[in-house]
Amino acid sequence: MANPRPLAAPLLALVALTATAEAREVVELIPAQRSSWTIERLFAPISGLFLGGPDYWYRERAIEIDTRPAGASLDLFYVRQNVQQRFERSTAPILLKLPRRVDTGSRDSIEIRAMLDGYRQQVVQLAARSREARLIIELAPLPNRLEVLTHVHLARRGSLRFLTREAARFRIRETSDGFAVALTETAHAERALDAVRGTSSDDIESLRAEQLGEDLVVRVRLREAARDGLELRSTQGYDGARELHWLSIELVPAGGNAAVLAMSADALDRVEGSDVFGCALEFDRALREQLDAEALSRALSSASGFLDRHFKMALARLGELSPDGVIHLVDGSKFRPANPLDLEAARAQSAEVVGFLALLRAFVAELEPAEHRRSALRGAIAPELDRERFEAAVEIAEGLERRCREGGRRAREAGRTGGAASRRGPSRSARSAMVADSRSREWPCAAVVRTPRIAPANASKRSDRRRSATRS
Repeated sequence: MANPRPLAAPLLALVALTATAEAREVVELIPAQRSSWTIERLFAPISGLFLGGPDYWYRERAIEIDTRPAGASLDLFYVRQNVQQRFERSTAPILLKLPRRVDTGSRDSIEIRAMLDGYRQQVVQLAARSREARLIIELAPLPNRLEVLTHVHLARRGSLRFLTREAARFRIRETSDGFAVALTETAHAERALDAVRGTSSDDIESLRAEQLGEDLVVRVRLREAARDGLELRSTQGYDGARELHWLSIELVPAGGNAAVLAMSADALDRVEGSDVFGCALEFDRALREQLDAEALSRALSSASGFLDRHFKMALARLGELSPDGVIHLVDGSKFRPANPLDLEAARAQSAEVVGFLALLRAFVAELEPAEHRRSALRGAIAPELDRERFEAAVEIAEGLERRCREGGRRAREAGRTGGAASRRGPSRSARSAMVADSRSREWPCAAVVRTPRIAPANASKRSDRRRSATRS
């Protein structure tokens, strides 16, 4: 009995070839009319013998067309005497059917325009009588790429920051419901838009980014109340540490920066010591541990634009709330905010300042409505982190803070209900609660649970800060 295996390989190859051909879309690019008659057609049977065989002029023809990367959009033109005879649109890969050579003119041509988001448009021209059987179009990536897009908003002021490989070329166009920013010849990295998904604030209703051919377009829809009260300003710079260029689109309220700073000064005055110290330090420590140290330092210490002044005011307020009037760092260093040089030194190391994250949380809570507080805090301390991961980190930190407060409350309740047993010492459950409470306070200044309100003598400092903010 003959062995069937030698026939298996050719049969499988034939099946694979048939499946590949069926996977390609067949596009017919044949004009409705043949080219005009010429003497060349009279001698076609003879000349064909020398050009490619008896059927050179008369056989059906097709070209396989694909792109690298695959999936590009193809615009196909049949041109005769500089006049378009037929147009088709498809997506690579395709099998392009062409007219018989005898039906074409000597100057007929095929133009193929390949377009893929994030890549340069490529145009290829072929003679209609070309001998090509397969064509691969290589697409070149765009010269610029967006690495990160972030959104920051605080106290009715905001900004969009684009970090790109090369200096951005851009256009800003106002629309009926907001504005659009177009970065020309710019693609975007895979996760470049993660940080702005679901973005909203008191001014921005929604934000949507899309790649349109060679341009990256970011469309911003403003809330109706903000459409006539915002001014757009653009600035550009260079981040030498990461070798990235940045473009910042600032959203400035009509009242200017003085009104914003005065609002921030009033909000900081309402922040109390209990918002920063005690169990709030457990939140501060836990959130700092979960955030990337380099990214946190970059967000807090290298802030530019409108956030820089807010952070300086917040550090000064932290010094006022501190029991000893100084700013503590994680490594034990101390700075006195009353000294301008010390305040600048603390500003440069904001990511290491004990209690600063807790203070910023309370500061944001005084400025923003409840539905925008998380996004405002994320924009201030982790603008490049996506919303889901940031909210998960905050939930963990706030859970540890709640556990600390519950432990302290149980310890106080056990102390009040001890009665005569208090002379024999606290019960086992009370001792456990007190140990849990003490562990949560292993941090500089954590022993201070309640910080009294600022004495009237400090009122002059607050009014001076408010007046200086307004003048700025």
